[in-house]
Amino acid sequence: MRVERLTVGPLDVNCYILWDDTSHEAIIIDPGAEPNRILDTVARLGLTVKMIVNTHGHIDHTGANKEIKEALDCPILMHQDDLYLLNDDCGIPIAELIGASTAPPPDRTLADGEKLNLGNSSVEIIHTPGHTPGSVCLLADGTTLFTGDTLFVSALGRTDLPGGSQSQLLRSIRERLLTLSDDTIVLPGHAYGPPRSTIGQERQTNPFLT
Repeated sequence: MRVERLTVGPLDVNCYILWDDTSHEAIIIDPGAEPNRILDTVARLGLTVKMIVNTHGHIDHTGANKEIKEALDCPILMHQDDLYLLNDDCGIPIAELIGASTAPPPDRTLADGEKLNLGNSSVEIIHTPGHTPGSVCLLADGTTLFTGDTLFVSALGRTDLPGGSQSQLLRSIRERLLTLSDDTIVLPGHAYGPPRSTIGQERQTNPFLT
């Protein structure tokens, strides 16, 4: 599988376009803003987008869902436990800041352990509550982990927003992510630091985990 990263919006969200190199079927992960830029990239790469997947329901990660869905006629997928965030008044000021649209409800919800297929490749959903109740990570072909706002390079996702839980976040990381192979690539949800890490590096050097 191949990956293109676009850092979008004033909150520097990492939107990822993930695709199978044989079929050119793709997933857009966290289209938070700048829908035209995302769509232009999809067209340039010659991809067929099968779905939009949100790692969680915060508006900075869902703000371009509406435009992408309407342009590409593809379904939106999100975990059930974050649906309440789509109608959360707390997200309105952020939406105005980043010029985001209110995200429509997902076409279906994600379940822990399910596999999303792209051609001959697959993406596993890992439920990692803590940043939000419905946060998920995506493990592509067992080698690359898209961590949303759960795990950053040498940092963790914030837990001071409604629905956040530090104890739950740490449990999710230790029990669901640090059990993966050390060479698993980590691609976080914001461009606040280095663009990538590995599970082994985070296990050894992340000050919140050591």
